[in-house]
Amino acid sequence: MTITLLAIGKTDDKALNTLIDTYKARLKHYIKFELELIPDLKKVKNLSENEQKQKEGDLILKKVMPADVLILLDENGKTMDSVAFSGYLQKHMNSGIKRLVFVIGGPYGFSQDVYQKANGKIALSKMTFSHQMVRLFFIEQLYRGFTILKNEPYHHR
Repeated sequence: MTITLLAIGKTDDKALNTLIDTYKARLKHYIKFELELIPDLKKVKNLSENEQKQKEGDLILKKVMPADVLILLDENGKTMDSVAFSGYLQKHMNSGIKRLVFVIGGPYGFSQDVYQKANGKIALSKMTFSHQMVRLFFIEQLYRGFTILKNEPYHHR
């Protein structure tokens, strides 16, 4: 199985990019992981929130294949601790799917089309984080989840 994280826009902060790269490298020992960036929309000042969500949604859906399992990182999604998340990952790996796709939306969230295509929603926290930081937090949680599944000492219970 491959895990893909789709995200709108690039991360400009070099320190965040360094940490993201660190956890991406660590993940290689457990699973094939891809971080795919969808370029920021141009000329968004002339777009309403809904128009921006729709355009970003179209770009997201172009990256999703019919057999993919699509999970949105959404503030109204299911919350779970790291151990439960590791079980969630294991369940998907056991299901035989080829690609599990997680998506971080744009600043206004997701279009209705993306919500309709999604197979689930996860909330990382009730707090709001920058889209750039969410990438790091999510990739770290993926790594943590795999260390839990392998019973390695990274996560302390």
